[in-house]
Amino acid sequence: MNDLPAPHTRVLLVSGVSGAGKSSALKQLEDLGFEAVDNMPLSLVARLVLGGDGTDAAGTPLAIGVDIRTRDFDASNFLDLLDQLAAAPDIEVSLLFIDCDDEVIGRHFEETRRRHPLATDRPVLDGLRHERQIMDPIRARADEVIDTTDFVMGDLKERLAERHALKDDPGLAIFIMSFSFKRGLPRDADMVFDVRFFKNPHYDPSLRPKTGESPEVQAFIAVDPAFEGFFTHLTDMTLPLLPRFRAEGKSYLTIAFGCTGGRHRSVFIAERFAKMLDENGWRAAIRHRDLDKA
Repeated sequence: MNDLPAPHTRVLLVSGVSGAGKSSALKQLEDLGFEAVDNMPLSLVARLVLGGDGTDAAGTPLAIGVDIRTRDFDASNFLDLLDQLAAAPDIEVSLLFIDCDDEVIGRHFEETRRRHPLATDRPVLDGLRHERQIMDPIRARADEVIDTTDFVMGDLKERLAERHALKDDPGLAIFIMSFSFKRGLPRDADMVFDVRFFKNPHYDPSLRPKTGESPEVQAFIAVDPAFEGFFTHLTDMTLPLLPRFRAEGKSYLTIAFGCTGGRHRSVFIAERFAKMLDENGWRAAIRHRDLDKA
């Protein structure tokens, strides 16, 4: 009699809007050890993941790309498939959605002279608007959204490696971000904190060229009368939430801090917050989105 436990299959469904980087994400996931499959007909995905008798099929973790180019694609059918896989025993399934700003995507299509799948006879942005209407229900169900708008070479690879390196128990992956409000809100953030109420080092000529990573700027912000109270309340509010998020099955949490330029206050608060998490047993990756932008 075979007493071995049932095999466990990890399935990552990768979707997104055309031109945002889904194909690149699949290639990076393949490098991380996933078996990547792109644009398999929806009717065959369940057969790939599940055996003919409805039982879990053992094997390498799967990254399966699905978007509007997929044969027999339909958002409702896709979500039904997601529910079917989630209900199967011994399968860990999650949905990753790759997004990007429409204007950036439009430039990508123009530079590569590719046609958008829904804009063969119309402007690219018209096709994108139509695509977003179709994909909105899928984005709303995503466990994780990665916005590649401001990504440069290597950013997508780094983000995927931080969140999807194969582990027995990945737990809750926490990502801390600083950003500039002038450059827009990070669309993949779960929680956003505005720290523009702190005194701004930008107006100190000796601090302006420095960043929130420098000790001088950090000391400047730390002596702001509002700092200690804010950070204490921030810690007291967020720490109890983390085990609750994990208990509810959330795999990824992005917390963003914004200031005017994204170089001083938000950078320091993000660094201090990540340090606080580490001191309390929570590992977090940090990205300063606008630190190097003028």
